[in-house]
Amino acid sequence: MNILITGSSGFIGKNLKYHLIQNTDYSIHEYNRGDSIECLKKKIDICNIIFHLAGENRPDDDFNFEKNNFELAKEISAYITNLKNQKHLIFSSTTQVELDNPYGISKLKAENEFLSIIKENSNHRISIFRLPGVFGKWCKPNYNSVVATFCFNMANNIPINITEPNKKIELLYIDDLVNQLIGSIDISNKNIFIDVINKYEISLRNLANKIERFHNSRKSLSIENVGYGIDKALYATYISHLPKDDFTYTLNGNKDDRGIFVEFLKNKMVGQFSFLSSKPGVTRGNHFHHTKIEKFLVIKGRASFKFESLNTGEIFEIETSEDCPKIVETIPGWTHYIKNNGEEEMLAILWANEIFDDDNPDTYWHEVS
Repeated sequence: MNILITGSSGFIGKNLKYHLIQNTDYSIHEYNRGDSIECLKKKIDICNIIFHLAGENRPDDDFNFEKNNFELAKEISAYITNLKNQKHLIFSSTTQVELDNPYGISKLKAENEFLSIIKENSNHRISIFRLPGVFGKWCKPNYNSVVATFCFNMANNIPINITEPNKKIELLYIDDLVNQLIGSIDISNKNIFIDVINKYEISLRNLANKIERFHNSRKSLSIENVGYGIDKALYATYISHLPKDDFTYTLNGNKDDRGIFVEFLKNKMVGQFSFLSSKPGVTRGNHFHHTKIEKFLVIKGRASFKFESLNTGEIFEIETSEDCPKIVETIPGWTHYIKNNGEEEMLAILWANEIFDDDNPDTYWHEVS
């Protein structure tokens, strides 16, 4: 399948291209600003799928809305209409076609040009996506999206200015859009206007607050629930705007004669992640918890875990090492310790189901017999 992407160097175009090229059944062709109309026509000739993403959304002169949105659509429409080989044109329009502004007006006129293709030649197919604000990696600040602007400013310690904090905006994440665009290639229904799914609505204040919490998480180590929904999409977008010098950040560890203990990630819903090291012969622990639960995974060296029941006095030990990875779980009401019983440094990853609280640590000294 030969696929043409107009505007392939733009925000949506780049993301679409790098998804499509993963499928070796697709041959990708590109058209960008500066290429000639004749070049565009030659590529249309050999492509059966055309993603028309090229256009103007923030020009220096409103005249460029007409030129780069409507006039270009008119050229494409006139050429495709007379072609015998079936073409499927997929057009990225905007929800702003319902507004009386130069951008929306130019996109609505472009839609009408493409609709005229199938009125003249029913052999062709048209799919139109009316997009809300799209955000994600490679989105330009102060150009494509307010999300990109907020993320860029926060990542670079530039103040965020909001004049209408309670204003709600509708957003669409780039990966969700790309999946829908690719899905439209093969959909069997003949709908011209494609319903956009997985949209989010959020106020500008809440948007800024979320991004600020992402920014502060490197110091607090407390991360939001970034595994799903809008937080996942916004977090990926924020991280994509980090300067190269901030691809890494330093953690503060508690180091003593026994080894080191370092907290590296906290979340109110899933608890706290840490790692520790122990020198040969060193014992850590000798405490119990009423409710807190921990999971240990030894990733280097060897360790012995010893448990004693406060209720029955029963005692037993568990041996573990890097050669036989296993999770050792602490049980409420059992005092316990971990001892490095190897000849080299022992390293372990530790998860607790709650964030450590100095005022209520749920950790009580009690030496294992």
